[in-house]
Amino acid sequence: MPHDGGSGAAGVDPEQLWLRPAEPRRGRRPSFSREVITAAAVALADAEGLEAVTMRRVAAEVGAGVMSLYSYAPDKETLLELMVDHVSGELSVTDAPTGDWRADLKAIAHLQRAHMLRHPWLPAVLSTRRVPGPNTLAFLERALAVLRPTGLDGAAKLEVFAQLTAFVAGHVTHEIAQAAASRSAERAAAEARYLAAVAADGRHPELAEALSAPGRSPAPEATFTRFLNRLVDGLDAD
Repeated sequence: MPHDGGSGAAGVDPEQLWLRPAEPRRGRRPSFSREVITAAAVALADAEGLEAVTMRRVAAEVGAGVMSLYSYAPDKETLLELMVDHVSGELSVTDAPTGDWRADLKAIAHLQRAHMLRHPWLPAVLSTRRVPGPNTLAFLERALAVLRPTGLDGAAKLEVFAQLTAFVAGHVTHEIAQAAASRSAERAAAEARYLAAVAADGRHPELAEALSAPGRSPAPEATFTRFLNRLVDGLDAD
């Protein structure tokens, strides 16, 4: 039976999903498509969070009966795969790699960050996706081309891209949480007082020294760039 839940992408058949066209059930041709269904699910997730995306809710958004959706997406896990690949189409890059693989890899990371900030549900979903679709594969192809000058073998290049994506996803998750927390001036002031007290208690000299160091720009873009530079500049291409 089709269902809304699921324990992960392991049950999704990639051949069925990506190599065979979605066919509606017999009968009157519906007025929607897999693309329309996926776009509606993405819009819901962007506006209300991933919890809002159920087969019943998506069906209502496209003006269809819920059972008619199952010909295109038999369960929520399949729908999530479709959503990830749908938004991956936004990551299209047409310029050829420059040959400076570190600079190109950083550019990819900045694209990914902007992409995940547009779709805040994406970092959590990426941790369980294992069935890359055509748009995702196109972006992966770009990353592998960027890494060609490193001389790394194929497995290592895949690992570097996975490491980069995991870093971006984790950073964006933290960034979103910090932005939400900073909206409370009272909480921010309490945290500052707490850290000042800890630094002055004499039991945390390393922390006290770190907190007394000149500050760096707290702007999200600048913070991301600093962390990214440390990661990419430290990669070993041997």
